[in-house]
Amino acid sequence: MAHEDCIFCKIINGDLPSAKVYEDEHVYAFLDLSQVTKGHTLVIPKTHTKNIYETPPEVARELFARIPVIANAVKETYKPIGMNLLNNNEAPADQSVFHLHIHIIPRYGDGDGYSSNWVTHNDDYTSEKLQEMAEEISRRVK
Repeated sequence: MAHEDCIFCKIINGDLPSAKVYEDEHVYAFLDLSQVTKGHTLVIPKTHTKNIYETPPEVARELFARIPVIANAVKETYKPIGMNLLNNNEAPADQSVFHLHIHIIPRYGDGDGYSSNWVTHNDDYTSEKLQEMAEEISRRVK
């Protein structure tokens, strides 16, 4: 079901143009207008869902089943030396379009335009603390 204010729903419906890479009854994939690297592709479910938290399992199943197929097509076409898959959820995590989407970002080497500059906190988490955290999360997996 489309969401009337959603730019991605408008792309799926043909109300806005896109450089379509792939489409079937469940999924739509198109080149990101802001190409971080050549071949940067967005893969979205045709069912409007805001983010991973609100995504029904059947929508996720259909979406993620197509990711390897599309990623391999990008790989075959542009011969990147690596690839990042990225999904942002909520504004603090840099989500700017509130329709679930997966970025396929081909990698071509240092200075190709993409960076994931995270800082690790290895000293803050002992193996005991990691085990405690794992148990806390595990209790909530439904």
